[in-house]
Amino acid sequence: MTTSAIIMIIIGLGIVTYLVGRARAVTLSQGKLSNMHSRPVYYGAYAAICAMLPALAVLVVWLIAAPIVVEKAVKTSLSETTQEISVATGNLTFGTVRAIAGGLTKLTPEELARAKAGEINLREILGARGVPLASETDPAMVAAAEDYNALNATSRMAMTGVVLLVGLLGAAFGLRRIAARFRARNGVERVILVALIAASCIAILTTVGIVGSMLSETLRFFASVSPSEFFFGTVWDPRFSAAGNANSAGQFGLLPLLAGTLYIAFVAMLFAVPIGLFAAIYMAEYASPMLRSTAKPLLEVLAGIPSIVYGFFALITVGPFLRDLSANLNGLVTGNYQSFIQAQSVLTAGLVMGIMLIPFVSSLSDDIITQVPRAMRDGSLGLGATRSETIKRVILPAALPGIVGALLLTASRAVGETMIVVLAAGVAARMQLNPFEPMTTVTVKIVNQLTGDLEFTSPQTLVAFALGITLFVITLCLNIYALYIVRKYREQYE
Repeated sequence: MTTSAIIMIIIGLGIVTYLVGRARAVTLSQGKLSNMHSRPVYYGAYAAICAMLPALAVLVVWLIAAPIVVEKAVKTSLSETTQEISVATGNLTFGTVRAIAGGLTKLTPEELARAKAGEINLREILGARGVPLASETDPAMVAAAEDYNALNATSRMAMTGVVLLVGLLGAAFGLRRIAARFRARNGVERVILVALIAASCIAILTTVGIVGSMLSETLRFFASVSPSEFFFGTVWDPRFSAAGNANSAGQFGLLPLLAGTLYIAFVAMLFAVPIGLFAAIYMAEYASPMLRSTAKPLLEVLAGIPSIVYGFFALITVGPFLRDLSANLNGLVTGNYQSFIQAQSVLTAGLVMGIMLIPFVSSLSDDIITQVPRAMRDGSLGLGATRSETIKRVILPAALPGIVGALLLTASRAVGETMIVVLAAGVAARMQLNPFEPMTTVTVKIVNQLTGDLEFTSPQTLVAFALGITLFVITLCLNIYALYIVRKYREQYE
């Protein structure tokens, strides 16, 4: 039985248990609900929770533990029939066994018998039938695949029986607990409280897990490369060192990548902040309600466009336009029609990224400006100030902490952008101040280092985790500082 079918049976059991428990509570009340501690729906809900929650818990634990047990058993049987191999090769072999197990249903009994005897090339047969294999096979793998399928089938049958038995026992327990003075509502509310706490902890635990996994691989990287060389190095040239040639060791300098990241983010913010802030002021203070209700959603449509689309726009339109424009300007001034702005440059990436960030700046700033109390506007206008003076001297100072926090959050968004930089700024890791030349960022190099079928055993691949944890710390500091500014100064204007 499939997992989805088991879940549907558990849900059905919960519904039936709820109806039976509710009916039993109504019967016990003898027409007077005041005789019962809780309302009948709570008794039904308590019985349904007893039927569903333990069964779902057993199902989740089984689904997590069963593949581990089956994999260990199959690997043990393989190790008894093959010579000792490395961990990476063993994982590859097990992956092949799992692929063979998925393709055994496509074989006839005669083909299966010949494959077990090693008389046919199983890789070619399964590949022709839509089951590609990563490596060649042998009879031991076919036997292991059969064991794998048998163990999975046995595990599936046992899981179905155990889960349904637990569900029935839970339903019986919940229905038996129903009594006139039983505090069913308290039990249901405790379960809901635990569920709310678990939901609130998911984000925290996920963050802890991400940081922990990245930190462990980062420490492995720093075991091979000095932290001072990484954080203060000025050359980014990660490559494997040739045997016996110490001069060919890779260099993992962070500074060129960090400079490119901050430079492109600065250019993007230089373009997005004035336009986004002026748009927010206009929509909050000058636009009519009809215009605001139309213009703001249209402006926020930019936030829903995928970043890869902005990258295409930069690569095909903005970059060539800036290159041709610079060539024409140079020709008019000097007579030499050679462009001084490259199609892939800091300016191109910053300009397109700034367009992407405009709705973030405008939407956040608009919400903050509209939260300034109306009494402050009316008081300033009543004292004879014009609308522009009110905006400059009253509204913007009152909203400034929130606006600064919004800008810092937008900057953290710009620091983590990848696709626009890949297509619009290039992959050249260099330190220079010319915005018309290409540069690259930390996120681009993370993608480069993790592209392909790689094993995380060399500094060339482990450096991606060091770059990731560095970028995480930068964006985390920006977000914390933004929240600090907002919380520190917000109360002055409430």
